[in-house]
Order: sequence, then C-alpha cells, then structure tokens
Amino acid sequence: MTEKHRIFTTSVASVYPHYIAKAEKKGRTKAEVDTIIRWLTGYTQKALEKRLSQQVDFETFFQEAPALNPSRHLIKGVICGVRLEEIQEPTMREIRYLDKLVDELAKGKSMEKILRTEPGGPN
Repeated sequence: MTEKHRIFTTSVASVYPHYIAKAEKKGRTKAEVDTIIRWLTGYTQKALEKRLSQQVDFETFFQEAPALNPSRHLIKGVICGVRLEEIQEPTMREIRYLDKLVDELAKGKSMEKILRTEPGGPN
C-alpha cells in the first residue's frame, strides 16, 4: 500500500486560516470562504465550525461531508500545477476542488460563478 499524502492527515483547521487570509488579502471575507466550503461539502455553518474545533483531518472531513455538491464536477482547471480533471484519487480531488474555489474567490470571481450557479438569469 502506498503512503497517503500528508494533506490527508492534516487538520482542516490548520489550513482554514490560510484560506481566510488568502481571501481577505484580496478584499473577500471569511463568510464567503465558509459559503464555499458549505456549498462544496453540505456542512451547515454550525457543523463546519464543529469540525474545525474537532481538528478533523481532510480525509475525515470529506468522507463525512453530509452532501458533496453534485455540481462540483464543473470545477475545472489547474491547481498546484495539476489539472483537476486528471486527479484520480477521490479525496485528493475534493481537497483540490476546495483549493480551486478559494483561489477563484481570491482572484475576484463572483460567488455565482464560483458556486457554479446554473445559468438562466441575466448576469
């Protein structure tokens, strides 16, 4: 068996402040980061805060996510030099989806685009 990537055993709470800092540095908010995480995983705000306080690792965080968003497959592109569509390992793909969404937030994309809201209304 191959050894797991260390991100799997890293607590989400230890990376979370970096997500917030990255967003805030570009004029975005903690609330927007939380919205992204909730959209991706199905956690409520209260459940998200509980998972953070419990110091759960990324693998557990995604395995126990209440409702992974069915639209997350629409997240495409490159993160950390790797094309999302080519990541085979399911948990790593979920982690990279989250990285990509925070990246898009920091780059100034609208929440509608980040959350892959179905087209239909005028923008």
